[in-house]
Amino acid sequence: MPLARDERRMFCENGHSFDIARSGYTNLLQPQDKKSKQPGDTEAAVAARRRLHDRGVTGPLLRGVAGMLAISSDDIVLDAGCGDGFYLGTLAREIGFDAHGVDISAPAVEAAARRYPGCEWIAGNADRWVPYADRAFSIVMSITARMNSGEFRRVLRDEGHLLVAIPAPEDLIELRGVGRDRVARTVQTFADNFALIDQQGVSTHADLDAAAVHDVLLSIYRPMQSTPPEAMRVTFSLDLLLFRLKV
Repeated sequence: MPLARDERRMFCENGHSFDIARSGYTNLLQPQDKKSKQPGDTEAAVAARRRLHDRGVTGPLLRGVAGMLAISSDDIVLDAGCGDGFYLGTLAREIGFDAHGVDISAPAVEAAARRYPGCEWIAGNADRWVPYADRAFSIVMSITARMNSGEFRRVLRDEGHLLVAIPAPEDLIELRGVGRDRVARTVQTFADNFALIDQQGVSTHADLDAAAVHDVLLSIYRPMQSTPPEAMRVTFSLDLLLFRLKV
């Protein structure tokens, strides 16, 4: 089972302090977790990404993730690198499973806690450790985020599944050109602990006004351009990789 609050307090007693924010999330970030004063997504990037979610731009990507996983209300799900909680929080509301999200960005986790109070949210560095007990989860998700194979294996049940979503080569092609095909490298990253059992692509196109294009640029840390953003059709595309544990 995921760590209860009193179990998490054990980390505090052993030198890992944590704070419960007013918005309801737990902050487990330690000085050694931070390479900058504010690690992870900035408030501006979080707000820009939320505006895109609220426009419905990423809805088809969410449906692709949900269709590949077939989550039930009996599942216990971890989203490692959850950001503002859009994928995990939306699916938890729809399906009613036990949901837990971890992200290194405190602004992102605070936004998640305010919008999806029915889930547990933790600010922590999942690249270093995942603050949950062994075999706590039936599903782990990493959506354009963390890839900690060893920790994912530790917290996933033997019959559990791992979903990894990575940007496809055509993702945001109008703004940053053709990207790399990351599938083979990602499969290799997890090869020691996981076996690939399914692979799918999900894509959508959105007609965005100039303000929304600017939000996309903010969300990918490319706010500065030689010319102001213009309205355009933008491609959003993910490669979805479903793994099972090697046991």
